[in-house]
Amino acid sequence: MKVKTLTIEEAVGLPLSHDLTQIDANSGYKGPRFKKGHVVTEEDLPTLRAMGRQRVSVLELESDELHEDEAALELAKALAGEGLKITGPDEGKCNLVSEVAGLLIFDEECVHAINEDDQWLLATLLPKASVSSGEVVAAMRIRPLFMRRERVARAVGLAKPMGVAPFINLRVALVTTGKELADGLISDAFRPKLEKKIRRFGGSLIGQVVVGDAQGEIEGAIESSLHDGADLVICTGGMSVDADDCTPSAIASTSDEVIFQGVPALPGTMLMLAKHGSAFIVGAPACVVHDEWTTLDVLLERLFAGVVPLKGEVRRWGVGGLCRHCAACNFPVCPFANRP
Repeated sequence: MKVKTLTIEEAVGLPLSHDLTQIDANSGYKGPRFKKGHVVTEEDLPTLRAMGRQRVSVLELESDELHEDEAALELAKALAGEGLKITGPDEGKCNLVSEVAGLLIFDEECVHAINEDDQWLLATLLPKASVSSGEVVAAMRIRPLFMRRERVARAVGLAKPMGVAPFINLRVALVTTGKELADGLISDAFRPKLEKKIRRFGGSLIGQVVVGDAQGEIEGAIESSLHDGADLVICTGGMSVDADDCTPSAIASTSDEVIFQGVPALPGTMLMLAKHGSAFIVGAPACVVHDEWTTLDVLLERLFAGVVPLKGEVRRWGVGGLCRHCAACNFPVCPFANRP
């Protein structure tokens, strides 16, 4: 890299070697109008002349060097997968922005590998974070103003595309258990809570059945919901170890496979997931009606994105799985909400 002084016309297409300050006596503004590394364009020439600039110092890169903008863009192109778009480069930084609401999927080890080169600065959201359309999920830049092409090629070679699995419209049925509910002794608080959660993902509630605590009743309600075309049946209540808690047995007997029962995370340790054909059956613990955020929310994010958590993954939820109560951490900005 060399620093040369050129006329502003000759400098078009080259990066500035330092900030250029503009002073506007009318507005009282004084500050950098063009930042170090800014690539001069034809459109910049009138502004430079108005600033009294006829000549500027620019960087002249060698053939084996890339400007920070180009380096960041090369890596962004390698990382941008399904559901992501690139913004920038702007002042040496590129962003990856989600084009859909969904679940962020990527290999975190590739991010660590790229960042082993301390000239690279790549930051992302947590893997399997729930993201909204228009949200920045990753940002990258290099620390110096330029980088050798071989170092850029190394990072690009290590990169694996990131993507966002979009939330899909699942047809959901609720099976609410408890004799006290079936007999009308207390009102059901599960449905309004779950309807709100389902709407967040664009799902549709196709029905609710309220039954007592008998295993046969619960099995019949699950089978009826599946027959009505539910993609997801959520059973609420009766998930603990009390004598009347028959929901887990009913789920197991009506499913083809129990994927997991119980998770090392709080609140919601008694969560259960099973599969019947292509449909899923979930056993939701009673804490769902009390706590704003539970393990059910983590599971719903996965299911609505078509990313089914298997038992091996679930057994690793213990680290980071103890939620700080949402009332104390400004729900929904909660670490548990974006846990891997």
